Amino acid sequence: MKLFAYMLLLEDSEPPPFICIEEPENGLYHKLLDSLATEFRTHATGKKNSAQIFVTTHQPYFVDALSPAETWILEKNPQGFSTVRRASDDSIVKGMVEEGLPLGSLWYSDYLDAR
Repeated sequence: MKLFAYMLLLEDSEPPPFICIEEPENGLYHKLLDSLATEFRTHATGKKNSAQIFVTTHQPYFVDALSPAETWILEKNPQGFSTVRRASDDSIVKGMVEEGLPLGSLWYSDYLDAR
């Protein structure tokens, strides 16, 4: 049902300009996450007046379906402020993904943590 609700949201003929989805992996079979990420990407980039889609996740399987350029890392610094950086800005991460390592596995192995 949850996947069906996402598909309905994406097929809205007049979508809002910005859609936030928190942890779409909750309640979904992990093998569907790659397809869901593909649907989000297609709808955010493939149509005129498409909505920008912002997704938060704690699931490496979902992150595996993303490229480093699509992945932003938010971290709270010691002063209590959040910092944002793109995974593709880290040359080690970018190189490992280019060699075939899944981005979610790198995240799970702490390669996306602050250095």
